Amino acid sequence: MVRKIEGVTRIPVPGGKVIDEHIGRVNSGDEAVSIAHMTAPPGWEEPAQTPEFTEYTVVLRGRVVIEHAEGTTEVSAGQSFVSEPGEKIRYSVGAEGAEYVAVCLPAFSPDTANRDPDE
Repeated sequence: MVRKIEGVTRIPVPGGKVIDEHIGRVNSGDEAVSIAHMTAPPGWEEPAQTPEFTEYTVVLRGRVVIEHAEGTTEVSAGQSFVSEPGEKIRYSVGAEGAEYVAVCLPAFSPDTANRDPDE
């Protein structure tokens, strides 16, 4: 069955980051996958998390910085990265901010992101 999705749902997040969910639990009711377009302002950062989903990210503009057990990885426009379930990670962006697309399998949920409550 083909489904046309008319638009996005903007999901509010602290710190000025904008999440426009195209496909996922909120916008389309899909629990198997989520696809979202993100725009983060310069210097944005979020608490560490240990998600229960795989996240595939394509950086369109700027730079995304990922802190993880092996160190820190910087991903610039035109590059991508994958984080695996159960891996503790922390995202931030560079001084120019960032624009990127994230695909999560299964779909992103605040309950399965497992954000660190101490941050």
